[in-house]
Amino acid sequence: MSYFDSYRTTLNDILGRTSATTRDGTEIGAPEGFKQWLSLTRASNDAGHVHYFVGNGASATMASHMSLDCCKNAGIRAMAFNDIASLTALGNDLGYDQTFAAPIGWHGQSGDLLIAISSSGGSPNIIAAIEAARKKDMKVVTLTGIKESNPARKLGDVNFYIPGHTYGAVECLHQILLHCWLDDYMDLAEWNEQ
Repeated sequence: MSYFDSYRTTLNDILGRTSATTRDGTEIGAPEGFKQWLSLTRASNDAGHVHYFVGNGASATMASHMSLDCCKNAGIRAMAFNDIASLTALGNDLGYDQTFAAPIGWHGQSGDLLIAISSSGGSPNIIAAIEAARKKDMKVVTLTGIKESNPARKLGDVNFYIPGHTYGAVECLHQILLHCWLDDYMDLAEWNEQ
């Protein structure tokens, strides 16, 4: 089997084993997780609230990408806190762990939705962002991977866990989950476009 075929087969297997849990740790399965995420999205958007996306590195690019897709394609008010001046000033002045928590503290409101993307699920600034969102009575969806025991996996209203062992695989599959969620929200289906 070629490397490409092995990679594709492995990603498909990992995606099939993706789990979703509630805040109390109840396993609900990925299909129910998506149903609940869509319900949170509709409730938040219908009430005029904002979706905030946070992530580091590759997850930061996903945060920016999906924030734009939400606004441009789905009519969802969305924002990612990835401005370089903001990241460096807040990291320097308040500490890197506050790079997302501080803006959430300033802008977040009850009813807003935080989507936290973290391959490791253990980045201090992601954990702090989730805690800041909770203080604002926001809803939280987490996308994590690598270690099943990662702390972020226990903090969201809905928590998706990718059981992959490499960052590349987890990052690829996080992007698939994000597009699946938004396409479902917009009632788009690739299989209907062929």
